[in-house]
Amino acid sequence: MAKVGILTQPLGTNYGGILQAFALQYVLREMGYIPLILDRTRPWYFNVAYWGWHGFNYAIGRRPKFRSTPNTKELGVLTQHTSRFIKDHISITAPIGSTRGLGSVVKKEQLDVVIVGSDQVWRKAYSPCMPNYFLDFLFGNDNVKKIAYAASFGIDEWEFGKKETEYYSLLVKKFDAISVREDSAVELCQKYLGVEATHVLDPTMLVNRSVYESLAVSPITYPSKGNLFCYILDRTSQKMSFVAEVAKEKSLTPYELLPKKTFAEISSNRELDDCILPPVEQWLRSFLDAEFVITDSFHGTVFSILFNKPFLVIGNESRGLTRFTSVLNTFNLLDRLINPEIHNPIDEIDWLKTNLALSDKTIKSIHFLNEFIHG
Repeated sequence: MAKVGILTQPLGTNYGGILQAFALQYVLREMGYIPLILDRTRPWYFNVAYWGWHGFNYAIGRRPKFRSTPNTKELGVLTQHTSRFIKDHISITAPIGSTRGLGSVVKKEQLDVVIVGSDQVWRKAYSPCMPNYFLDFLFGNDNVKKIAYAASFGIDEWEFGKKETEYYSLLVKKFDAISVREDSAVELCQKYLGVEATHVLDPTMLVNRSVYESLAVSPITYPSKGNLFCYILDRTSQKMSFVAEVAKEKSLTPYELLPKKTFAEISSNRELDDCILPPVEQWLRSFLDAEFVITDSFHGTVFSILFNKPFLVIGNESRGLTRFTSVLNTFNLLDRLINPEIHNPIDEIDWLKTNLALSDKTIKSIHFLNEFIHG
């Protein structure tokens, strides 16, 4: 059986990031392969920016009251539930802090294949060491297959300079196969990297909904406190007013699943419990229990589709709008992307048609993986 290393962004603080890693491993195991996440960690200066300005993904721009970044002990408290999920469900290496370390782990684990993806692994501001995500640590190593699965630039504009582009073009031409998550990325790969790429689904969409449902109803979860799931990462008064308007219009009770505060908002570690991320399983249950979903999250959009929940997406340009338009176009659901200032009536979703499209695209995406790993 082939041993497959997976290089994705650091796990622990983002539900979508954790679940796409879980899903890719799940699919690879079902196909008979042995998957392993290569835990490439962020350097300290990246962590300062991440925790200080982004908080838990929705406190962008707020100045920390306490400290720029949590220490190791505090981080363990904040991510206790997500870390437990990773430990229980995802095969992962010890933290790897360097390019040399990645090469050493590939050799030690005797990996046959390394897959880079999914999520925004090719977005300059997000990945710890961008050359690693073009598999620079495997350059000159022709014994290990190199595959990109559902790699994402996150945006539809090219953000790399001339020298970076030349280097990444050199590296990516050594890949055995390249697939991307957004349709716009197919053109970016061709225009700037000089390679052909296949458009595939995010890994989370390759896993049958029943797998997520079984996680959602595990003993550690509880019934959601409402029936309109509001999963808003970048909160504004306008967005929350829109949620309230839809809730009133549809006679629904909104509920959220986010920490009470971000790390950037607390004044001392006595408030640390207010920043703990809820369990991944509870996040999944939030979709299962919902009658309607409003989100500005890419994976919030994905899981609304997977759970067949009526939903609206508030476009999130700062996080990459092309991610939303691509997945919505794939399922002919672009009308779900709305401007909260203009709330127009929209048609009901034809879930039979949507699920048939999902099944067809899933088969093609899994075929891509199997063809280039096994072939």
